Amino acid sequence: MTAPTVLIVDDEPVACKVATSIFQAEGYETLVAGDGDQMNKILRQNQVDLILLDINLPGKNGLILARELREKRDIALIFVTGRDNEIDRILGLEIGADDYVTKPFNPRELTIRARNLINRTRNKQPTAPAPAEQSSFVPTPNARYEFAGWNLDANSHELLSPSGQVARLPKAEFRMLQYFCEHSKLLVTRSDLMLFMMGRELKEHDRTVDVTIRKLRKHLEEGEAYNFIETIHGEGYRFGVDVEF
Repeated sequence: MTAPTVLIVDDEPVACKVATSIFQAEGYETLVAGDGDQMNKILRQNQVDLILLDINLPGKNGLILARELREKRDIALIFVTGRDNEIDRILGLEIGADDYVTKPFNPRELTIRARNLINRTRNKQPTAPAPAEQSSFVPTPNARYEFAGWNLDANSHELLSPSGQVARLPKAEFRMLQYFCEHSKLLVTRSDLMLFMMGRELKEHDRTVDVTIRKLRKHLEEGEAYNFIETIHGEGYRFGVDVEF
């Protein structure tokens, strides 16, 4: 097996040098980027196993970059940052980061967290067909979904309200609503939603589903439509409205 490659995204040269030395001493290949543009260029040209991402960056900050990254691909991601406050930590995990480490960090602890995460990510790569329950849902192509006066366009990702208000849903919110539409009146679990939305398994303390549910309900505020998504405590959710498509 080839040595894992770690991409260090930090605009502080000293921090990059320290992290590079730590990981190279453990046998890792390392790459360095000082901002989001450099990060994306490296990702286009290299196979990367893990990204160590700072929050305070020139241009787009790490939180924005992580959100954009999660829209495109599932890659191991650890925030390594000096911002040690609960809001940033929670937001980082909600966006989809796998871990959050604050500076100054213990080098041994960081490499252990990195190694465990890379091992889980590599082991997750399928060597055989996925179980039927993980691959059975294929969305209806080119569909329009209609429910209680609302209309969801699967091509444009636009949600049209009964009063004519149009909202273009981000990818995660669209995929969640699409999944609900094609499973209306059925109980769906948080794991079901995560797998279809993000293409990855639900992890402990991952609040991505909860955050997306909250955003989707905000789009459905007209009338009593936010009640369409029922919370079934301890089990999941149900889209409690008839849907035609």
